[in-house]
Amino acid sequence: MLTNKDLHTYLSEFNLNDSNVLSKRKKTIVEYFEAEGIRIPKFINEFWTSKQRQGNPIHEVSYRACFKAELPRFFIKLFTKENDVVYDPFAGRGTTIIEAALLNRNVIANDINPLSTILSKPRLSIPTFVDVENRLKKIKFRNGLKADIDLSMFYHPETESEIVSLRNYLIKKKRNGTEDFIDAWIRMVATNRLTGHSKNFFSVYTLPPNQAVTQERQKRINKLRKQKPEYKDVKYIILKKTRDLTSELNNNTIRQLARIGSKAKFLNEDARFTSGIKDNYVHLTVTSPPFLDIVNYAEDNWLRCWFNNIDADKVARNITITKKLDEWEKVMGEVFRELNRITKRDGCVAFEVGEIRRGKVKLDEHIVPVGIKAGFECFGVVINLQKFTKTANIWGISNNDVGTNTNRIVVFRK
Repeated sequence: MLTNKDLHTYLSEFNLNDSNVLSKRKKTIVEYFEAEGIRIPKFINEFWTSKQRQGNPIHEVSYRACFKAELPRFFIKLFTKENDVVYDPFAGRGTTIIEAALLNRNVIANDINPLSTILSKPRLSIPTFVDVENRLKKIKFRNGLKADIDLSMFYHPETESEIVSLRNYLIKKKRNGTEDFIDAWIRMVATNRLTGHSKNFFSVYTLPPNQAVTQERQKRINKLRKQKPEYKDVKYIILKKTRDLTSELNNNTIRQLARIGSKAKFLNEDARFTSGIKDNYVHLTVTSPPFLDIVNYAEDNWLRCWFNNIDADKVARNITITKKLDEWEKVMGEVFRELNRITKRDGCVAFEVGEIRRGKVKLDEHIVPVGIKAGFECFGVVINLQKFTKTANIWGISNNDVGTNTNRIVVFRK
């Protein structure tokens, strides 16, 4: 386990050395601020970068406000060894969990939104392409079915009928307790393909798949683009996405993921009260909590909730979204007390937060005292500079003055 001095030296002298990055090595900038009477360092550099493109395609399941796989990989390799336990209390699409499993670590995922388990757990129990193809052939895709809500602005009538057929099949399997890992995989892929901005989604052109717009807004998009939904073959799209997700997985890796998955825990509890995790059990937590009024996870996922027969209003009530910093800090304080309970001695927490409100609120400086008061020692703040992606530009973010422009990870040790 690295000491404060070791980590300070490592981060201060860190140089990004990757043949795919056509730029000079960058030296870490170290700045300091004070919290709870302690001088806390900030390490600023490009510790990982989107240009590296090292994330395995198995991660390519869209979810709003998710971080890249390079982030948890950096801390997992830094603070753990094989077979250690890695945890994410706000698991989202499961980036931390999947990356940890790829690195042969044991995993625990928690997220109060049940969609998280639907999107993450199947990627540890991966069926063959033939398994998926044969299962889809057995599902009766009926003609003339309509959803119980108006989805005509998203789907061609024949596509809608196929989606409803698949939804009915999965609901029945779940209720009967007969859903297996192949069904779960199909559910995960279909959930991810409901809406998007390319031909490989079930829907007409809309915003990227990490958010489903409202029916009325989609009508406006259709009118503006002079478009109407065309037929999409649901089975074909599911099979194509299956091939894409598994394109870089060999048999050994699939077996490793299955072994990790057989021992993994997937919880849907409040991160402040995770009774399913033993005391002093977790080696490393890598996570990113809900930020201040930035993302409404329930509204973004209303269509995914419908497809999976989940009460979106219940999800909205359970997820902490607040505009008040003091309320957010109070909730995070309770989360950190729970993290202190479940973390092993010398175990670590890498807690990713971002700049919000045009950089006026730096949540990293607010989370440091929260963690210290809960009983952790703070190593410092790792700030990874990054350029915006095409997706960010779609959202109207075109420079580093607007929105979350850096990963800011506060690192603690128990």
